[in-house]
Amino acid sequence: MIDNFEKTEIETEKQFTELMTSFDTLASEADCSFMIVNNYYRVLYENNKSMSYQFTRKDMDYLQTNANLKDGYFMTSVDGAVNNSKVVIICSVLKDTDKNIIGYLMLNSLITPVNTTITMLKNSTYIITVILIIISIILSVIMSQSIAYPIQKITDSAEKMAKGEFKTEFDGGSYAETKQLAKTLNYASSEISKIDELQRDLIANVSHDLRTPLTMIKAYAEMIRDLSGEKKEKREEHLKIIIDETDRLALLVSDMLDLSKLENGSQTLNYTSFDMNSKLKDIIERYKGFSEPMGYKINFSDDTPVLVKCDVVKIEQVIYNLINNAVNYTGEDKQVYVSQEIEEDFVKVTIRDTGKGISEENIHQIFDKYYRCEKTKREVVGTGLGLSIVKAILKKHNFPFGVQSTLGEGTTFWFKVKRDKESICI
Repeated sequence: MIDNFEKTEIETEKQFTELMTSFDTLASEADCSFMIVNNYYRVLYENNKSMSYQFTRKDMDYLQTNANLKDGYFMTSVDGAVNNSKVVIICSVLKDTDKNIIGYLMLNSLITPVNTTITMLKNSTYIITVILIIISIILSVIMSQSIAYPIQKITDSAEKMAKGEFKTEFDGGSYAETKQLAKTLNYASSEISKIDELQRDLIANVSHDLRTPLTMIKAYAEMIRDLSGEKKEKREEHLKIIIDETDRLALLVSDMLDLSKLENGSQTLNYTSFDMNSKLKDIIERYKGFSEPMGYKINFSDDTPVLVKCDVVKIEQVIYNLINNAVNYTGEDKQVYVSQEIEEDFVKVTIRDTGKGISEENIHQIFDKYYRCEKTKREVVGTGLGLSIVKAILKKHNFPFGVQSTLGEGTTFWFKVKRDKESICI
């Protein structure tokens, strides 16, 4: 600062002001205060307005005298207001170009010992750490409660569902993760509720279907014992009913076992190659013995041979079940239509009846266990598991299948079987 002052030619007040501005910048960067006084102790400029009140005329005289005696530069120190701190005071002589003394630059700066600074920093760090710990604890408690509350609600709802209240609603709160968990559990609850209803319906239906033939068997056995034991005609009639009901009971148990094996994956498939056209003709021919005497006619006119590859026994079961279903529900004309359509990779088999049809609301249930449409005027024969078995067999083969129906016109069931292109159809 002294060099800048002595090297700068000050001829106007503006030049002096610009020089003081640069001194202010230097003093601010060095964190110190300064003032310029003339030979008569008059303050010409100071960057800190309170600095001139810190020095008496005696202090200024002392500093100027020592600066003059010590080649124009004198430095001393005094105790600062802060413990263990010092205030360094510097006084420098200002001269013009002719080496004449024109004033003095007085500068002071507070110096704090390193140990004191470290102590202050430690104390500040301790205080800040304690504050941050307290804030962290408060935030942790708030966040944990806000997260734990929806989880606790989900847990309570899960306990209700575990006790059998399957229609319990799960609330996940405002967090995305707990909301997703609640959404998943609500879906699971809905599906479990459906399964529970299906299980109840299944038990009710199975109990009914088992109870009816057992009741009949017991009733007619008692009749033979008490009434018709010695009457041959009556005894034969009653025995025939017992045999029929036993067959019905055996068929129901057999269907249940077959469906169970297919659904749990324990049933294996035995793939063979055969002509689908011939197989359809054989099955339809077998039906003629009991269908035609009752007025039913199964129509099939396609003579195109085509080889397919699948489990022939299982696919025969599919065809039998679908034709039985069509016979049960066809219209008063008692007509059933069977056809095959050869595609690039599959053979599509279609079985159509002329019955009342199925509504759009019910058609998606057609393959469910024990589901039956509105009954026809004729008695519907079967266990209620035929279409469920069809579905399980075709899904086991991974073959496409479906149903279309129009009210008042009838219902068409179809399925596709994989063609065997490697073998030769003779």
